[in-house]
Amino acid sequence: MNPFRLKSKNKFLLRIAFVFFMVQIHSPSFSQTSQKQNQIIQPKADKKELENKKKRLNEEINEINSLLNETKANKKTSLNQLVALNKKISIREELINTINAEIHQLNREIKQNQNETEKLKQNLIKLKSDYARMIYFAQRNKDSYSRLVFIFASGDFNQAYMRLKYFQQYSQFRKKQAEEIGKAQTLLLEKIDELKDKRNQKNLLLGNEVEEKTSLGKEKQDQEVVLTELQTKEKGLKEELEKKKRDAENLQIAIKKLIEAEIKRKIEEAKAEAAALAAKNEKTEKNIKKPKIKDVPEIKTNKKDIPELSDEAIELSNDFSNNRGKLPWPVIKGYICEEYGEHEHPAIKGFMIVNSGIEICTSMGSQARAVFDGEVTGIAVSPTGGKLVMIRHGEYITVYSNLGEVIVKTGDKIKLKQAIGTILHNEDEGKTAMSFQIWKGLKTTDPVGWLLNAK
Repeated sequence: MNPFRLKSKNKFLLRIAFVFFMVQIHSPSFSQTSQKQNQIIQPKADKKELENKKKRLNEEINEINSLLNETKANKKTSLNQLVALNKKISIREELINTINAEIHQLNREIKQNQNETEKLKQNLIKLKSDYARMIYFAQRNKDSYSRLVFIFASGDFNQAYMRLKYFQQYSQFRKKQAEEIGKAQTLLLEKIDELKDKRNQKNLLLGNEVEEKTSLGKEKQDQEVVLTELQTKEKGLKEELEKKKRDAENLQIAIKKLIEAEIKRKIEEAKAEAAALAAKNEKTEKNIKKPKIKDVPEIKTNKKDIPELSDEAIELSNDFSNNRGKLPWPVIKGYICEEYGEHEHPAIKGFMIVNSGIEICTSMGSQARAVFDGEVTGIAVSPTGGKLVMIRHGEYITVYSNLGEVIVKTGDKIKLKQAIGTILHNEDEGKTAMSFQIWKGLKTTDPVGWLLNAK
């Protein structure tokens, strides 16, 4: 055999080994990249929250539309119409903001997906190029004679063994590279489909946004019409509102007196129970034969045997307060048509309204229900009309006003969501509304912070 030819073949085979070695070096990096790209892009944690919020806002809008239909049936423009429209516009704007947040999130996901797709394409090109070079060199030296020459040309046994192992691994590596190419192609197609799906979602959301903005524009026009009509009746409205203001003040005075009486009653009950227990203990001690001094055991006071109103109230109060932001609404369906605290009248500029609770508008025939377990501690006729029910929850008391028929009585133990009475309907205003208050001691607190999804 020509020595020069043998030497050339050895060099050629060494070049194949070098190419194979370089491909192996690059292979792990691709494998790691492939694993990363194979992972599904996890959306932000708030995506589900945005979807749930959008669903809830749509339900609220539908509920207000239903109540507005009841109001319109009255054939008389009322303040309640304006309040309902204001609320619906506010919810609609929040809904549009939520849709925008979803669109921004999808834009981020689409951009990330595009980057991942581009990386996959580049890696696939590189993988195919490496594989093509490997096949090319293999085809140039595919006869078994050249392989044997390459092995026997080794300098020692260890080198020959390593070259033999190379040929064994070479075919396995070619198969593995072909599989990697197949996986990369499949993953690339999946990413392209995912990208199309996200773009379709974005187009749907953009369509929803346009629809909501159209509805918002129409609602603002309706709002302007109702507001203009009400402002023509400003004088009569002011007189009516002044009367309501006085009635509301009288209601607060009445509620405060009832709560003061309830606190006093609880204190007297606690004192009486403590006195009775003390007398019982004293009588028991007299009837027990006193042991000798050396036999007297150590007496440990059990504080749980001494009833104290403050301890009991704190225990129950903690139970109630731990549910801040989680309490159910005092109606099955409805919306807040008047907020807590001092705020300007929606139709008459400069006229301030003060509310010690919230007013919840609901549908005709709706019932009020307890927001937490408790005890009915008072039922009275409200100065504003209708009846009010007070339910104690430790040191907290919830008050439900403007009820017609009351189906509970003082002393009843009430369970969560138990119906307590029917809410009155105002024919003149065409609305069914209930005042809901939460008291802690002799101070009111904003119920919005307590009710689920009220903010």
